[in-house]
Amino acid sequence: MMTPPEFLPALIRKTGNIVLATHVSPDGDALGSLLGFADILESMGKRVFRYVEQEVTPFYRFLPGSDRLRTGMEELDSFVRLAGDDVLGVSLDCGDRQRLGQNGPNLLRVRPFVVIDHHKGNNGFGDFSWIDSQRSSTGEMIFDLATALGQTVSKEAAICLYAAIVTDTGSFKYELTRPHTFDVARQLVELGVRPEFVAGHLYDNFTFGRLQLMQKVLSTLEIEDDGRIAIIRVTRKMLDQTGCTLVDTENLINLPRSVAVVQVAVFLKETGEDIVSVSLRAKDTCDVAEVAREFGGGGHRKAAGFRQSLTTMDEVRNRLLPVLKRKLSC
Repeated sequence: MMTPPEFLPALIRKTGNIVLATHVSPDGDALGSLLGFADILESMGKRVFRYVEQEVTPFYRFLPGSDRLRTGMEELDSFVRLAGDDVLGVSLDCGDRQRLGQNGPNLLRVRPFVVIDHHKGNNGFGDFSWIDSQRSSTGEMIFDLATALGQTVSKEAAICLYAAIVTDTGSFKYELTRPHTFDVARQLVELGVRPEFVAGHLYDNFTFGRLQLMQKVLSTLEIEDDGRIAIIRVTRKMLDQTGCTLVDTENLINLPRSVAVVQVAVFLKETGEDIVSVSLRAKDTCDVAEVAREFGGGGHRKAAGFRQSLTTMDEVRNRLLPVLKRKLSC
């Protein structure tokens, strides 16, 4: 086991009411970590509030406990008020306070507030933090925290944590997949996880609309810098035409990244009126976390992102491209 900092198990043990939150548009690691940790905490007799900013998408509803996620601030305020001084806030897999969403300031009023994350650029925005950028996923960290707490992980929590690890390692193929990652996955399988069940929901559970969306997204493909940079886009119009949501764009960036000569893949997404989100994926020659930080974002060396407001995809592309070319020429 890779041991969490000593303060964290002690803080959890002495607190009876815990608010769990994660970043906006949560992915598999965010939701899996939150739901798995909630199950572990409740097995210790804690009262847990599972907060997400939006309703969970059908894509992740197979995760045990997803029906207990809550979006209402009134419910959260009531939970915190009844808890009195016996309350703890925890952010999972969230790289900075802005990623907590529009209700982030309210969440951060829950004190003390702990940040548990594995993103390299996380500055530890809470009162306490456990940030380990060498971990494959937040789900892996939560498993080790459960061990430090002396808790046996239930089958339901194991499914959530396994899904968290699988999604953030790209099915165990990314750089931060370490021997310990496989050891945690092995233990989760021994606890009852069926890998084919999780993989079936994550990778073989799409709609024809998503296939049509993929077709439209790939039609936007741009190749730059002698093939080293590949750019794809998705617009709100494409989503409306195919009946999809942004969740259906997950992993599409890996299609241009899979081309042999491509070193950096860029995915530009219209995520709101005059709001553009950018995902970056790299191979060996470019630290895209550094690139993302230049635009106010962050992430890992080979997987990062950022968001820009009051702009267009063309404007973001034209500002980003010279930065990527400069990084690749170093």
